[in-house]
Amino acid sequence: MPYAYDDQNVFARILRGEIPCKKVLETEHSLAFEDIAPKAPHHVLVIPKGPYITYDHFALEASEAEIADFARAIGEVCRALGIRPGEGGGGYRLISNAGADGVQEVPHLHVHILGGRPMGPMLSRP
Repeated sequence: MPYAYDDQNVFARILRGEIPCKKVLETEHSLAFEDIAPKAPHHVLVIPKGPYITYDHFALEASEAEIADFARAIGEVCRALGIRPGEGGGGYRLISNAGADGVQEVPHLHVHILGGRPMGPMLSRP
């Protein structure tokens, strides 16, 4: 099995209520909460409640209900933060890191929603 989920990772512990978080949104299949070390005025993490490690793992194995819920949760968070470009916000950046080369720090799928200021270039050349 290519995906071996670690149920002791920090996000699994947050989902079980062992570690507190500052919730922004909770749905049947997703949880959004403020990042503890924000990199922008708005920095929220959105995670699925299921044991998924990366976005490709989630996309291939999650149910249609989980996928739809996660996508809608991201939209709801952007709306709640007031960062949607078509509604007066200046925009946002959505980031999901996967694996060692992607510099994924927590082995549970999560997306970062960052906004509230210009984000600058996405990557610089090494």
